[in-house]
Amino acid sequence: MTEKQTRLFGQKGEELAADFLKKKGYRIVEQNFRVSFGEIDIIAWDRETLVFIEVKTRKSIRYAMPFEAVNSHKIKKLSDTALFYLKKFKNIPPARFDVLTIYYESGKPCIELIRDAFELSNTVF
Repeated sequence: MTEKQTRLFGQKGEELAADFLKKKGYRIVEQNFRVSFGEIDIIAWDRETLVFIEVKTRKSIRYAMPFEAVNSHKIKKLSDTALFYLKKFKNIPPARFDVLTIYYESGKPCIELIRDAFELSNTVF
């Protein structure tokens, strides 16, 4: 795939993810939150918990499951970005990290939500 095709494929995955999360009762407050040192695909409320969601979309699982791309380096970047986002709150709410994976089988998307996928990485408030 070209870079443009890859970007469009990822955007389609994030749109599917947002729709899926809304159906699950999540209230989305941010998509593609970016700072110089990282990005969070989706930030949403799940009742009283603020959830930082990493979306991984793959054409298939032939080589690996999508969540396997969330390695220690990615977790550190997500943690740092989430901590930056949380600084805007006077009272920091309960928060967690979810990973939402999308892959295709026979042309149809398979979506899996991994709640509370990991803890903050080596960071202290």
